[in-house]
Amino acid sequence: MAKPTKPPLNPTLKAFGDRVRARRLELGWSQEAAADEIGVHWTHLGQVERGQRSARVENILKFAAGLQTTPGALLDGLPAPAD
Repeated sequence: MAKPTKPPLNPTLKAFGDRVRARRLELGWSQEAAADEIGVHWTHLGQVERGQRSARVENILKFAAGLQTTPGALLDGLPAPAD
């Protein structure tokens, strides 16, 4: 039986993860290939893409560089987290 999927932690992380996934797919990369370029484990990348893990500033910079984009492209206009 399949393990139930955890929901995203919040709408902000889901939107960020959607952008990371979209950029990875634009590049035609698997999660494993993208994770190698970014310098993270592929399970970490998968959790970020699903909005299940929050990325630190340092990792956002790594994600942007590895995905050949800018931090702004991944962050600009994301919904602000609710308090």
